[in-house]
Amino acid sequence: MPLALIRPHIKPTLLLAYPVVLSQLGHIMVSVCDSVMVGQTGKLPLAAVSLGVSVSTVVMIFGMGLSFAITPLVAAANGRRDIPALGNLLTGGVWLSTVAGIVLAAVGFLVAPFLGYLDQPSVVVALAAPWVRVMFISLLPLMVFQGFKQFAEGLGLTRQAMILSLLANVVNALLCYALIFGHFGAPAMGMMGAAWATLIARVLMAVLMATYVLRAKRLQPYRAAATHWLRPDGPTLRRLVALGSPIGVQMMFEMGAFSFSAIMIGWLGATALAAHQIAINVASVTYMAASGIAAAATIRVGNFRGLGDATGARQAGFTAYLITFLFMSAMALLLIAGRHLVPHFYNHDPEVVAQASLLLLIAALFQISDGLQVVGLGALRGLEDVKIPSIVALLAYWAVALPFGYWLGFRMHMGATGVWIGLLTGLTLVAGMLLWRFRHHSAALAAPANAALAHR
Repeated sequence: MPLALIRPHIKPTLLLAYPVVLSQLGHIMVSVCDSVMVGQTGKLPLAAVSLGVSVSTVVMIFGMGLSFAITPLVAAANGRRDIPALGNLLTGGVWLSTVAGIVLAAVGFLVAPFLGYLDQPSVVVALAAPWVRVMFISLLPLMVFQGFKQFAEGLGLTRQAMILSLLANVVNALLCYALIFGHFGAPAMGMMGAAWATLIARVLMAVLMATYVLRAKRLQPYRAAATHWLRPDGPTLRRLVALGSPIGVQMMFEMGAFSFSAIMIGWLGATALAAHQIAINVASVTYMAASGIAAAATIRVGNFRGLGDATGARQAGFTAYLITFLFMSAMALLLIAGRHLVPHFYNHDPEVVAQASLLLLIAALFQISDGLQVVGLGALRGLEDVKIPSIVALLAYWAVALPFGYWLGFRMHMGATGVWIGLLTGLTLVAGMLLWRFRHHSAALAAPANAALAHR
């Protein structure tokens, strides 16, 4: 697409994206803080956190995918200025997210006893099990936060979630420092201190985000239209589930592939698993920044779609693609330059640092593919196109990336490096297929308007 058509969209996209990017970074920095501080206590606790994150994140990401359905529907209804629909989306979205949070929190107590069947080092499993239970409990306040946050972001109100996420990040860091090491009169709880810190921070996020949406003057018309909190509108709820379930499944396929790769790497021992946790934790920071741009793409594409402007939706999507490509290219260069330095912030074991440095080199290579695939998902959500991307994710990650990674890692004896090359391959396939999908789908939607202009 010519740059002249994209240029008018760059500034609005950046203004909408930067609060979401900072909010997403605040969210992932909770995990970074946990890993950095736990890593100071030894490689076994760090490996246990890696195992716990691998298990809990797969479940968490499905719930977040459900909540992501709120944003494009709100953006489209806002584009039409449909106040009653926005009221129904507020109640339906919060209700769905809360129920999902309750279910996901309960799942943790079912999952923890089965960690031993993943063929991980027994000492790592023993450390991970109680950590997993607390982290699953924290999914309830996280999902409540998501329900209110996604509604606000669908209206273009992205700064509030950014501020709250950054505040919660500060609280989490202070609590981690106190509870892991026993400072400020707190008990020294080791890695469990990180889990309890995350739970407290997420409760704070949920309370503050709910307070904003339920009290802000500018949101009064939508609250007035939200008349049935305990009995949400049936068609709205069904539409949220119909749109959110494929998003959740797609995200589960993607995150599940990364989680299963961690389990495979755990078969290689605690050192490899600790190195994997460092590399995936660092790569997650740039990924979450790209996902913030993807959220802006969902909002802008959804708004243009609600206005009936398919050409504007197409241009907004490609603008997000361009911004993401440039950003992730810069991040790839930074990772290459800092790959020997960054692991020391997590752990000082020479073997862990050496393996993590190599994995960070591969992570640098898949930065661009990772960014382009997540922005492609965001743009397609704005078009309410979610089912085909789920199938793409299933095939690329589970039929290609994981088998190829296993073959390289264990049959070709490349270890964790081979598993990561498999992930790089899957990400690249998904990125290419979703770009093709958005290009053709958006062109088909814009074709009638372009034909009408040509006949004038």
